[in-house]
Amino acid sequence: MTYARSLLATTLALSLAACGQPQSSAPAPTPPASTAPAQGEDGEVIAGAYLVGFQQQDGLSAQAVEQQAALQAQAIEAAGGVLTSQWADISAAAVQLSPEALARLQASPLVEYIEPDLVRRALGGPAVGQAADGGVSAPAASTGLGSQALYTASGETTWGDAALDVPTLRSQGQTGQGVAVCIGDTGIDGNHPEFARRLKGFRNFVTTEPNRNDPYQLNDVGQHGTHVAGTVFAQYGAGTGAPGLLGGMVADGVGGVASGANLYMARVLGDSGSGSSSAIINGVNWCVSQLKSQGGTENKVVVNLSLGGGRKSLTEQRAYTSAFNKGVLTVAATGNESTAVSYPAAYDGVLAVAAVDSDLKKADFSNFGSSVDLAGPGVAVLSAVPLGSGSAASVVSGGTSYPDVTGADKSGRGTVTGTLAQAGGTNNEFCGAGTRNPALQGNIALIARGTCSFEEKVANAAGSGATAVIITNNVEGALGLSLTNSYSIPVVGVTQAAGQSLSGQSSATVSVGSADYDSWNGTSMATPHVAAAAAVVWAAKPSLTNAQLETLLKNTARDIDATGKDNNTGYGLVQPLRAIQN
Repeated sequence: MTYARSLLATTLALSLAACGQPQSSAPAPTPPASTAPAQGEDGEVIAGAYLVGFQQQDGLSAQAVEQQAALQAQAIEAAGGVLTSQWADISAAAVQLSPEALARLQASPLVEYIEPDLVRRALGGPAVGQAADGGVSAPAASTGLGSQALYTASGETTWGDAALDVPTLRSQGQTGQGVAVCIGDTGIDGNHPEFARRLKGFRNFVTTEPNRNDPYQLNDVGQHGTHVAGTVFAQYGAGTGAPGLLGGMVADGVGGVASGANLYMARVLGDSGSGSSSAIINGVNWCVSQLKSQGGTENKVVVNLSLGGGRKSLTEQRAYTSAFNKGVLTVAATGNESTAVSYPAAYDGVLAVAAVDSDLKKADFSNFGSSVDLAGPGVAVLSAVPLGSGSAASVVSGGTSYPDVTGADKSGRGTVTGTLAQAGGTNNEFCGAGTRNPALQGNIALIARGTCSFEEKVANAAGSGATAVIITNNVEGALGLSLTNSYSIPVVGVTQAAGQSLSGQSSATVSVGSADYDSWNGTSMATPHVAAAAAVVWAAKPSLTNAQLETLLKNTARDIDATGKDNNTGYGLVQPLRAIQN
């Protein structure tokens, strides 16, 4: 102990000398001009914010680790930096540094590296997409189903639940009871009936705005965290009922994969769905602290991270290795850019999850590579969102209420009844920026999908005075609509068959209202399926270590692409029932 103390003290003295000033005369730190993201060489970074990795020494006692952390903090102060977070167990810290302070700290012999504090983002959103004409057909209706889908929904059972044998698991009492699932995300609407006010823990690591520290106040502006949490934990028989439901839903809403687990939420992403590496590390450490071995109350903890970014961080790798070594299983989304697996999913010690649709086909957006471990349902996934933030749409004409109607993500809310009018243009596609048709004034514009973006079509219709817009698909299936700007008029998408029928009608009623559920796409949606499945299996097999659990999940997955492990879906679709029976 004496040797370790003297060694650390000697190193600090050298560090202060390298900084070119005594500790007591450190200049006032210069905070960064902005904490907004800036573009780095290969990804966004937080301006003026850095992660510092100090030289690590193995075999130190708890007291020596504490002393080492104190010396590291002194070195940061001596360089003129501001310490914002410190992680003694991995010998690292988050700091704010001016260019001058950065140069001084880099000269310290205590420091192994200094890297930017990176931006990480949520990896999922409403079930709409981008294509040449601004969108793609959703592969399913609001309930997450396609007419030919391999897996379909029934009652509260979503297609994702069906794919993971959740009804059978529930009938056997396998709901994840006694295992904690800790989600790092945008927050949660704790008032949503699907959570039955049973959230066991909540902590905000992002901002200081009013209510962000209270899970029962508005903290999940981005909706993402609530949707992820619903996939894990939504309670059976606890739906919001009409009018908060989407078409085809039952009054009881949806059911989660691990409805008996202990649910925790770490708010590590802000209202826009983005956050920093440092905030996420703080959230993960809080999740780890729930373990009994770390002073908490939980025997087992699964961490869900439906977030990521394209740039590697040495500090993040240290943090996730530490979490794994302490017994936590971390599950993360691979990303939605159809490119290399994002971080943290690509790190050692993290289970990387790809997305598949209800036919068990890899989602076209799902990232790929040798780091992919497992796949989960990630296309048209129905789950809870903050109360009233979802979008419920309908079209009624000639006594027919059309199925599979989807509201645009930035549609106006309200109900409009009026005359249907063909928008015009080639194939009724109404393309050409600034195109106007006086016949649409005061009427509902009926427009065909194709050639130009949805945004261009809607802007042209709104500019022509249309009171609502119906865009019809040009292939089978529901049509998801993504817009650039917000509109005051209702904007909906309908199936090809509905469009053909509406072409023969003279009038219609179009409605877009609020809902308490929504259908989303993304590896963000696949990840909680796998995290919840892991919790269910761990509850059934509590003697397993996190490493053994990971191996079991891989060995019992349903093969999807090439035989064995592949770069698209890893070992395949997670199968918790098969894992329990193994």
